[in-house]
Amino acid sequence: MNLQEETAPSRTAGEILAWSRYLIEPALRTAVAGLPGRARRVASYHFGWEDAGGTPIRAGGGKAVRPALVLLTAEAVGGAAATALPAALAVELVHNFTLLHDDVIDGDETRRHRATAWRVFGVDNAILAGDALHSFAFETLAADGHPAALGALGTLSHAIVEVLEGQAEDVAFERRTDVTLSEVLTMSAQKTGALMSAAAALGAAYGSGSPDQIAGLRRFGAHLGIAFQLVDDLLGIWGDPSVTGKPVHSDLYNHKKTVPVVAALASGTAAGAELATLYHRDQPLTDEEAALAAGLIEAAGGRAWTVRRAEEELDRALTELDAAAPIHPAAAELRSLARLVTERDH
Repeated sequence: MNLQEETAPSRTAGEILAWSRYLIEPALRTAVAGLPGRARRVASYHFGWEDAGGTPIRAGGGKAVRPALVLLTAEAVGGAAATALPAALAVELVHNFTLLHDDVIDGDETRRHRATAWRVFGVDNAILAGDALHSFAFETLAADGHPAALGALGTLSHAIVEVLEGQAEDVAFERRTDVTLSEVLTMSAQKTGALMSAAAALGAAYGSGSPDQIAGLRRFGAHLGIAFQLVDDLLGIWGDPSVTGKPVHSDLYNHKKTVPVVAALASGTAAGAELATLYHRDQPLTDEEAALAAGLIEAAGGRAWTVRRAEEELDRALTELDAAAPIHPAAAELRSLARLVTERDH
């Protein structure tokens, strides 16, 4: 590494995400344009390109963290971001397939400050649009001539199976009163860590990284994904609705067993015991009960425990990143992107 490379300025996390969206959006629009008519309308609405009537608009389309991981890890091992664009597109298509389905499963009525796709177009159309995005992700990789494309199909397929298992566990936990911290952390690793792990590994593979670099960056993405989910869990209870685009206490109404909740329930405190009495009933919580539950979770230490664990996962991610010997400026930018995960407000 020469002095010019060492001293080259790196971009802020916000600039990195803007760059990622700039690179990925044309390919994403092309992919969506190839969908059948109804699926295309649902996807265009979901991505914030059209309103419910099909009129072009410019609404929020997501942070593009996962494609940014693909593009930056390709650069971190000496490759070019443009070479990894098909992998970044595939990862973003898969991520949004999961969002369309998750909104249906969880009954979420808002995302990115707008009604969710199933609310506007119906459950069936939202599910089918998600299925179409899933299929196009694999078509993107299958049509790509990069030497890493064949292996990428297996990497992405394995990640999707992990994500689906994590989502299934998430739903099952709502009906259980004995969920452990170990179980909920494993679920977080599957639900969010698996796709981020795949994103980082795919970027490294498309950048022609060594087997050790690919494995190390895969672990970096896995720990980062867990940290990301832990922050999501915090925002799902205490996030500002004007920023998150979701209702306050959104994870509490249907008895979600997120990490702060399970940490509080396992705390052995009076607040944890009171939370268990409230949370283990069959009926959904009212607004007043959800606010009470949020206070009990904090009093029992669930919020503080989750913050600490997110910081620990970030530290583990950065240790794996350093061990992969990434080159500058991508190394600094990956660290900046990783820190954004635990500092974000939406």
